[in-house]
Amino acid sequence: MKKKLLGLMLCTAILGSMMIGCGSKPAQDSSAAPEKATEESADGELYVYLVSKGFQHQFWQAVKQGADEKAAELGAKIEFVGPNTESDIADQVQMLNNAINLKPDAIGLAALSTEACLESIQSAKDAGIPIIGFDSGVPGAPEGAVFANASTDNYKAGELAAENTYPLVKEKIASATSTVRIGVMNQDATSESIVNRGSGFIDKIKTLIEADGKVVSIEGHDKWMNKVSNPDVIIDVAVPATVNAEQATTDGINLLNKPDTICIYASNQFTGEALVNANANLNKLNKDVIGVAFDSGALIKGAVKDGTLAGAVTQDPLSIGRNTVELAVKAAKGESVSDVDTGCQWYTAKNMDDKNIAPNLYD
Repeated sequence: MKKKLLGLMLCTAILGSMMIGCGSKPAQDSSAAPEKATEESADGELYVYLVSKGFQHQFWQAVKQGADEKAAELGAKIEFVGPNTESDIADQVQMLNNAINLKPDAIGLAALSTEACLESIQSAKDAGIPIIGFDSGVPGAPEGAVFANASTDNYKAGELAAENTYPLVKEKIASATSTVRIGVMNQDATSESIVNRGSGFIDKIKTLIEADGKVVSIEGHDKWMNKVSNPDVIIDVAVPATVNAEQATTDGINLLNKPDTICIYASNQFTGEALVNANANLNKLNKDVIGVAFDSGALIKGAVKDGTLAGAVTQDPLSIGRNTVELAVKAAKGESVSDVDTGCQWYTAKNMDDKNIAPNLYD
C-alpha cells in the first residue's frame, strides 16, 4: 500500500512539473513577440505617399520616375497620385485626405491650392505625419506642418527666362517707333509655382526694359495689372478661364495675331505646348515673334531644336522626385531636414544635348 501511495505521489509530482513546464513556454513566446515586432517596425519599409498636382503631364511622370528610383535605393515604399488636371483642386484635396487616412510615415505634397488643403494639412500635423513640399511646395501651410521643400525656386527660374529673353528682343524694343508687346502665357493665377514663374519673368524683364529708358505697362490680368499711359512696351498676361488646352491655345493665337507682338513667354509645359500648337497654322514664331518657354516634353524640345522656340527653361524633375523621397524618409525617421533647391537651366538648340542639360529634358 505504501509502495502504491509513493508511486502515485511520484506520478503526481512528475505531471505537475510537466504542466508547469508547458505553461512557461507561451509566457516566453509572448514576451519575445513584442521584441520581434519592434525590430520589424524599425527595419521595415517606410511608407511615403506623394500627392502631386497632376499625373498625365510628362513632367509629373518624370518626378514619379525620380521618386521611384530613390525609394528603391532607400528601401521605401511609395504611392504617387495626382488629379487628371491641375484645375481639379477638390480631387487633390480628396487624395490628400485618403493619404492621411492610410497613416503613412510621411507625405509629399505639391499643393494646387494651400488654402483648399489647410484643414487636411492640419489633420496630418495633428496625426504626427510629416509633410514634405515638392515642386511649388505648400506656401502658407500651418507652422510646423511642412518639414522641408524639394522645389525649384520658380521666381528665380522666371528671372532666368527673362535674362535670356531680353537680349533677343532688346534691339526690336530700342528701334521701335510705336508700342510693342510681350505676351506672357500663364496656366493659372493660383498655383504658387506658375504665379512665381510669371512674376519672376515679368518683374525682371520690366526692370531690364526700364533700365534702357523705356516705359512699361503690365496688362491683361488683374493678378499682375500695372497699367500706365503711353507705354513703349506692353506686357500682356493671358490666363485661360480653366486649365484647358483649347483655351490656352486660343490665348496663344490671340497673342500671335496682335500686330505689335514681338515676343511670347509660356511659363510651363502646358502653355508652352499651347503656344507651339497655336503657331502651327500661323507660322509666326522665329519670324515675326520670338517664342520662349518653360519645361520640356517632346513637343517643346522639338520646337527648340528646330528653332521655332528660341529657348526654354527646364527644371530637374528627376531631382525633385528623388529629393522629395529622401527628405520624406529622413523626416519619418526623425532626422533634421531643410529645403532643397532642385535647380533650373536655360537650354537652346545649341546646348540641349550637353551632358549637364540633356538628362533634365524629359519626353
